[in-house]
Amino acid sequence: MDRLFDVVAVFSVVLIVWVLSSVRRAHIRVEYSVSWLLAGAVLLILARWRTLDDWMAAALGISDSFIALAMIAGAAFLVVLYRLSLRISGLKDSSITLAQQVAILEFRLDALNQNKKL
Repeated sequence: MDRLFDVVAVFSVVLIVWVLSSVRRAHIRVEYSVSWLLAGAVLLILARWRTLDDWMAAALGISDSFIALAMIAGAAFLVVLYRLSLRISGLKDSSITLAQQVAILEFRLDALNQNKKL
């Protein structure tokens, strides 16, 4: 059982280092990295603090503390993914609006050019 917690701890450290490296190389923006860093830090804390895992398992009514850790980690990553999905949806709406505005401006520019030719 301890080995599973060690694997989760290593995974969380790799996630934190990977996100920090991506921020440093400008592959990910800082405002998006905060969610991932927070999720990795929570996962690391939970993987190392066994009494907290046992307390959470008892609070959730689960007999195994690793299953409680997996549930909390899954929920944390679902929250991060949901936030990113909201952001992507907003960006898609913004790009559609921008494309429509560009099309309107091109139409008006073409109309002005047609009037000048006449």
